[in-house]
Amino acid sequence: MKVAILSESEADEAVIRELLKGILGTPPAIIPHLPLRSRGWPAVRNVLPVVLRHLQYQTDADALIVVVDSNHSPVHQADHSRDDTDTRCRLCELRRSARRVLQGLRPGGGRALIRIAIGLAVPSLEAWLLCGRDPAVTESVWINGLQNRQEPYTKNSLKHKVYGTDRPGIETLKRFGVQEAQRLVSDLATLEARFPAGFGSFAAEIRSWTIR
Repeated sequence: MKVAILSESEADEAVIRELLKGILGTPPAIIPHLPLRSRGWPAVRNVLPVVLRHLQYQTDADALIVVVDSNHSPVHQADHSRDDTDTRCRLCELRRSARRVLQGLRPGGGRALIRIAIGLAVPSLEAWLLCGRDPAVTESVWINGLQNRQEPYTKNSLKHKVYGTDRPGIETLKRFGVQEAQRLVSDLATLEARFPAGFGSFAAEIRSWTIR
């Protein structure tokens, strides 16, 4: 399978590449997407339509993998899926954007329509990376904290636990991130159980491609 990865940083994409190997059971071929002038949530949201069109018409990619942090936005819930009306939910917003683009794309040259899987790291990718190391870091714990207006932890505290500092450089982000991702692939079931909305549904969508 040939895939492109779109996320908030180069380091995040390196982590996602490792997780993808575990989900698929084999290393995918990585297709480079359009270079981004900036990074972060706004950049991913804004460039997604352009990237989808580019991959469909200018590459032989089979799929696009997108992962963003939730930060303090609402965590995706099952009732969002009925109509995707919660405009503050980043997963809903990206799904709406992708759906609009895909409806306007036309397969050609024997190619199928490009697929897309979107993950939501709650509240950040570092939370996923701590799975199996810190049982207090889960989607449900974060959701309860948001509802009670009392954060159980901060993004900076998560970074410190993963990297040893809350201001890691790009090489530190990549090195420790990839190391933790390689650990996680030996027990993805726990990651799916503790982060069901953001990672569990994401992994299930990707796996569904291999059995169609």
